[in-house]
Amino acid sequence: MKFEDHCRESFELFGCEYAEVHLWLDEFAGKPGFGSRHRHVRHHLDGIAEARRLFGDGGAEAARIHIISDLKAEGWREGDAFPRNERHYKAMGLW
Repeated sequence: MKFEDHCRESFELFGCEYAEVHLWLDEFAGKPGFGSRHRHVRHHLDGIAEARRLFGDGGAEAARIHIISDLKAEGWREGDAFPRNERHYKAMGLW
């Protein structure tokens, strides 16, 4: 999903765009060494915990929804294991 799509989804669900959370999650998108494979950074349970520390409970929930939306775009389905950390994300064969 694009940044705007994540913000719209958050607004529809929570009444707040949580733009800072989405920018933080996708900070490495398109950067050298990452390109489109930035999701192994922060798009996992450890990333949600860090989002909670930085942005509070609402930010953590927005991060969780963002991550689920991106995982689904990669073929992940509800009921599949949720990536725990960067290493687990890669081991699952995700971006």
